[in-house]
Amino acid sequence: MSSLSSQGFFMPAEWHPHDCCWMGWPCRIKTWGERMYEAKLAYAEIAQAINQFEPVKMTARPEDAEEARKMCGTQIEIVPLPMDDSWTRDSGPTFIIDRKGKLAGIDWEFNQWGADYPDCEDDADFARALLNHISVEHFKAPFVLEGGSIHVDGDGTLMTTEQCLLHPNRNPELDQEEIEQLLREHLNVHNIIWLGEGLMDDETDGHVDNLACFIKPGAVMALISTDPEDENYDVLQDNLLRLKHAKDARERSLEIITVEQPEARWKEDERLAQSYINFYLPNKGIVMPAFNDPVHDNQAREIFEKVFPDREIIQLDAQEIVMGGGGIHCITQQQPKALVIS
Repeated sequence: MSSLSSQGFFMPAEWHPHDCCWMGWPCRIKTWGERMYEAKLAYAEIAQAINQFEPVKMTARPEDAEEARKMCGTQIEIVPLPMDDSWTRDSGPTFIIDRKGKLAGIDWEFNQWGADYPDCEDDADFARALLNHISVEHFKAPFVLEGGSIHVDGDGTLMTTEQCLLHPNRNPELDQEEIEQLLREHLNVHNIIWLGEGLMDDETDGHVDNLACFIKPGAVMALISTDPEDENYDVLQDNLLRLKHAKDARERSLEIITVEQPEARWKEDERLAQSYINFYLPNKGIVMPAFNDPVHDNQAREIFEKVFPDREIIQLDAQEIVMGGGGIHCITQQQPKALVIS
């Protein structure tokens, strides 16, 4: 069988126009515990914010569909589907397009972030179920990957981390060269930028969407710490150095915009993986996080306003989402418009 890349498919950048945004209604008690209601309020607020720019489709367990409809409002479409958890970026499909106006979806192997959770059978089948629901062609990938572990510029370059994609709890039978080849075949990328490790206590084993993202061709936004005593300082400095030495698929050195991380917060004995990089880029807008840290929240917003002058920015408290183990980007998945591209 020919690769998806040889068939003309590619993963577009997140600033490519969207048809809609997919989200999933919180349902896993082990994730949210006593904060389940607060998590649902946060998801509904984020969905309503994104819906100002593009349609939001919220999947929900069939038994939760009516609750989701009431809490999200009539403008949010509720799609009943079996699911175990609510991290659509990771368990949902990665959408790909070709230049002839065709849309398809990749169903990665999903093993619950390295077998961290033993009871996620519905999430392992979630991408296929979603693609079947919208009658979009479905391609099953032969290796483990979560959507939050990769970021592309839509122009042949992909970013990821060694900690996640090379972790033995994902694809122990594959080495780095074999994983790179699979990424090229499925996403039509030519150059892969490897960052090192992720944030302290990040449950995803270092997903790149907490660390760095492309914001336009040749430009990256990266999380940093300027405090040498901070537990994330060395990791973030190493990733910044890698970006400074990296080139994209067109042999360009990268323009790098840095954003200081918020002040540390903890859940029991684990540090929360808080990051301003974990934002969503809807059509003509930005939905970005705040962490009840006025100094850094305001600094981050000012940077976003300079970087995205033509987009309306909505900044929302993301603390409830982070308490569950992710961020705004983690709970969203864009469905790109399938356009004829000359």
